[in-house]
Amino acid sequence: MSRVPSVTKTHTGRCLVAVFSVDMDYLTGPMFRTELLNLIDCSERYIVLDLAGVSFCDSAGLNSLLAARRRAHTAGARLALAGAQEQLRQLLKLTGVDRILDVYDATEDAVTDLSSHSGGNSRNERNIGPQTKTVSPE
Repeated sequence: MSRVPSVTKTHTGRCLVAVFSVDMDYLTGPMFRTELLNLIDCSERYIVLDLAGVSFCDSAGLNSLLAARRRAHTAGARLALAGAQEQLRQLLKLTGVDRILDVYDATEDAVTDLSSHSGGNSRNERNIGPQTKTVSPE
């Protein structure tokens, strides 16, 4: 895991897939939240957050996911989580957040489900290739 959040973005089908890697703590939590909200602001209609490389140690990550979900809803985007580690899955279930966020075992399942929805978004029709961004503390 990384001490600094990194995100790799690709387009698969009609979805923007963002693969995160970070050990979540009080230093990296705000950077993770900023990256999540920036993803929503890029005007994609379907966004899959692959969280297999994210380790959560407190509720800051959950709060960031809820903020991203609210922003996505306001923007008319659909947000899905995939590959969450067991600790996060339990937290989502205990708090009831799993009822308002779409949670999938695998990224492929999320992409298949979101891509099957009607209505297109021309930004998602093109393949921009992988992009990796590492965010450093300021």
